[in-house]
Amino acid sequence: MILKKNSMQEEYRSTSHEVKLGNAPTMKVKLLSTVGEVRTYMVIFSKEDEAVSGLTDFALNYDVKSAHFHGIGSAFSLELGWFDFDRLQYQVIPVGIAEVTSFMGNITWLDGKPVVHAHATASLRGGDVKGGHLLALTVGPTFEIIVTVEPTLLNKKIDEEFHAGMIV
Repeated sequence: MILKKNSMQEEYRSTSHEVKLGNAPTMKVKLLSTVGEVRTYMVIFSKEDEAVSGLTDFALNYDVKSAHFHGIGSAFSLELGWFDFDRLQYQVIPVGIAEVTSFMGNITWLDGKPVVHAHATASLRGGDVKGGHLLALTVGPTFEIIVTVEPTLLNKKIDEEFHAGMIV
């Protein structure tokens, strides 16, 4: 859900949203190593792939019970969020075209579906940096993420106080 006060003021987004699957058609996955039950992959996105969609597809296709990741790359379009505790929603931080200088997060499960929770920092032209909770990222020329898949299932449930998924 998107709420706008008016076109000149802040935009807010709900903590819950459906991820559209299949929006990273050029995503490539390479297994880097296996140690016991832990698997580490390089997940490579190309121009116009949507990163959250791709990581969600990865979780479904590679038997991910839980995972953590980090990466770097570029974005043609990037939206971050700052959690407003009074509204219990994300204030949208529009970034646009950027170099993603840090990207990290985890993959867990909520109501039988994988949930990608990521934060990012990104450099704009001129060197200014913005950071926050990842709302959307459309890849520029490339985006490279190292994903470590763990053998333990991690589930979330919605916390009533914050209206957000919390690991249980």
